[in-house]
Amino acid sequence: MISFKGAQYPKDVILFAVFFYIRYGVSYRDLEEIMAERGVSVDHTTLNRWVTRYTGVIAETARRRKGPCDRSWRMDETYIKVKGTWVYLYRAADKHGKTLDFMLSQRRNKSAATKFFAQMLEVDGLPRNIAIDKSGANTAGIKAINKMLKGFGCPIQIEMVRRNYLNNIIEQDHRFIKRRIRPMLGFKSFASAASVLAGIELVNMIRKGQITPGLRPFQQFVELAG
Repeated sequence: MISFKGAQYPKDVILFAVFFYIRYGVSYRDLEEIMAERGVSVDHTTLNRWVTRYTGVIAETARRRKGPCDRSWRMDETYIKVKGTWVYLYRAADKHGKTLDFMLSQRRNKSAATKFFAQMLEVDGLPRNIAIDKSGANTAGIKAINKMLKGFGCPIQIEMVRRNYLNNIIEQDHRFIKRRIRPMLGFKSFASAASVLAGIELVNMIRKGQITPGLRPFQQFVELAG
């Protein structure tokens, strides 16, 4: 359960503002006007603090609560600009397009790839195979994970698959993320970018029916907040 202790606004007001921002991709100043139309006077800098503080925590809950996924995975990275510098959003989905995991990284190398694969295995278990591009870093990352699995006595190794068309589903899924961040006027810090992107991934999982099918999207978001 997320603590709202010390907040000067009611929990439902905070959650509405945060959900509206990550779902519809408005700027903070636009959201300030929208909240004012609903009778809530709140500064855009406060809205920024809410998103940065709460979104990542709620998204982490969703990562661990989402429904089961297929054991055939697709993994790819996309570029995100933070303070004028390109960083890398690692993303993965199963063969049906369900979101597995995501991670924002300042580097695109073996260390980052290994960390991402290990993070996925912790939550989603062991895959049968992972489809990747020809990136040497991703290849090295899977080899490092397989070496660790062998060291733990695991007899199963993760199969690497390199067929471009298999990754079409994750590449298409990147577009949802890009559409959401386009109106946001850019990210000013890595921490803020990581929180907002985690929130966008969260609403994407809700949209795909991975959290609590049958409930309205905002109700699912509130339920995750506890």
